[in-house]
This record gives sequence, C-alpha cells and structure tokens, in this order.
Amino acid sequence: MDCDGYPRIPMPLMCTAFVPGQIDAAVAGISDPDSRTIATAEALYFRGQATLAAKTARPYLDATDPALRYSACFICGYASLSLNRIADARRCLAGILDTPADEESPAVHATHILFASAASVLLHLPSPYSAEEFYPLAAHLPEGLRLFASYVMAHALYLRGEYGRSLGMAENALIMKQGSYPISELFLYLSASMACMSLKDVDAAKAHFGAAWDIARPDGLIELIGEHHGLLQGLIEACLKSQYPDDFARIIEITYRFSYGWRRIHNPDSGEDVADDLTT
Repeated sequence: MDCDGYPRIPMPLMCTAFVPGQIDAAVAGISDPDSRTIATAEALYFRGQATLAAKTARPYLDATDPALRYSACFICGYASLSLNRIADARRCLAGILDTPADEESPAVHATHILFASAASVLLHLPSPYSAEEFYPLAAHLPEGLRLFASYVMAHALYLRGEYGRSLGMAENALIMKQGSYPISELFLYLSASMACMSLKDVDAAKAHFGAAWDIARPDGLIELIGEHHGLLQGLIEACLKSQYPDDFARIIEITYRFSYGWRRIHNPDSGEDVADDLTT
C-alpha cells in the first residue's frame, strides 16, 4: 500500500494490518528493505527496547525519502527520551518540526503536520498546526496513520480538559476503522482509558485498558503502557500488578526511564515543572 506522492509509507509497521501476536511476521512481510528496517525499529521501540530501536533507525535520520526520515526522527526522538539522550531527542524532534518545502505533495505535507503535531502534543507542548489544517489532507494518508492522527487529536483534547470530546474522538476512530492496526489501536485504547478515568467512569476505563492489554500482551508491546502511566491514574496497578507481576515490573521500569527524559524536555520548553507521575 503506497501513500500518494512517495513510494514508501511512514511508520510502516503502524500502517500494517496484522493479528496481535503476529508482529514479527508482519515485519518480515514488508517487501521494501528500507521500510522493513524501519518497521523493525518500530517493533523494537514498542517492545521497550529503546537502545536497539534507536540504533536500527539512526541511519535514516538524514534520508532523502520523507517517509524514512520522519519515521527515523520519530522513533529515535522518543527512544532518546528513555535513554536520557536529550540532545539527540531535541535534534530528532527538530527534524520533524522543520517546515516542508512548498513543492512537496499533499501526502508528504499531511505526514509533516501529523508528526509535527504528535512530537509537540506528546510532550504536552502546543501543536504548531490546528486540526482544521490537517483535515483537508488526512485522506492522503493510509488508515494506520489516520488512526494515529485520531489519537493525537484525542490527546490534544484531553490536555485541554475536554475529556468527553477526547473519548468520542478515540472511540469513533476505533468503531469506524476498516482494518486491524494493533499499534494505532493501542494508542487509541489508552487514550480512551485516560479520558474515562478523568470522567470518573472507572468501569469503562478498565474495559478500554483491557482491550489495550489484549493487543499489547501477545507481542510484548509494553512501551506505550509505560509511557502513559501517569495519565492512566492507577489503572496499570489495578489491572496488571497482581495478575501480571513480571510485565508490571517491566512497565514501571519503562515509566521511570521515559518520564525522566520527558520532563527534561517538557519542563524547560513549557516553563512548567511537571511532577514525576505525569508522563505521556
């Protein structure tokens, strides 16, 4: 599946439909060697292997193909937070935020807006673009990225305290999707859990978190759960600590590593002093 305007798709694993538990087969099934390498880096990152993820994606940080470059910058940027490589994280995030050239296709422009917004919103910083700027271009992206875009917009609504709208954005994306995209769905279920907790609907939050765990557990996709720890307001402890103690311990280790690096960028850039339990 190609994206209009260039032969490769950004974050190819996120854009690949597969059954939970089959992530390695999904990566192996990507025919283009460079896209397969990026997908390998994605799998490593989402499994909590930040060092290997960054090493695998780093050769593509200056790639001329925008799909490879944006993917590498995003993976290396967030992996660098867990590795406490703040200068590297800033360089990668700056590469995402660079303004695209006027001659770039609508697909590339849509990719730029999505990843520039994600790079900002996930650090709880203002997005350089509005949703209205993204909507006319969204159709140029494959479904996996459109689902991820719904998560980014839901997260932005959550940060503004619009929990009902945030929940609606996430749930609507999950209902309306056509394929099975575990990576993007994991983002969306975690977003829905966050919103439900803030709306004091704990049962619904547990149901969404249970769906997230059903996606994450077969392939060991624990990174995002650890990154969302603070925003899940105790759900991880309630749902995993006693039943899955080993997974829980690994998730909390990720939380501590990632949140330390996250605060080292967020706090200086925002002028706020976010406490240890507020992670993305």
